[in-house]
Amino acid sequence: MSTGPKDALARAQQRGRHGRQQEDGVLVIRTIAMPADTNPAGDIFGGWLMSQMDLAAGNMAGRVSQGRGATVAVEAMQFLRPVKVGDEVTLYATLRHIGRTSMRIHVDVWARPRFELAAEKVTDADFVFVALDDDGKPREIPQT
Repeated sequence: MSTGPKDALARAQQRGRHGRQQEDGVLVIRTIAMPADTNPAGDIFGGWLMSQMDLAAGNMAGRVSQGRGATVAVEAMQFLRPVKVGDEVTLYATLRHIGRTSMRIHVDVWARPRFELAAEKVTDADFVFVALDDDGKPREIPQT
């Protein structure tokens, strides 16, 4: 039985598969952008969108690590177009890397205007999580 890094990543990716698998990852969250989530310009606040992405990545991280974890980094986020009130926002997560105590999860976000059929990609980013024990200290991620 092989126990190399690629095998560990494949096993962890299998644990992270839930819901509807897409080419862009696993569908983790689908929500509607609401008026309370807007910035002063009337568009959806970038911080709300980023929090949804962190929730999606955290969901995947919990499944992969089989326990508690914490976001330690967010890398390379760029907003491609605004999200409007009423848009259906869909978030996909993909496990990209797993280490001894950490994992890198890529999140893609798409928005579909309320009365249209096609969605457009609005942003993506990599989230780095560390698995934590009950005392809040890093712990090893199960390899089985």
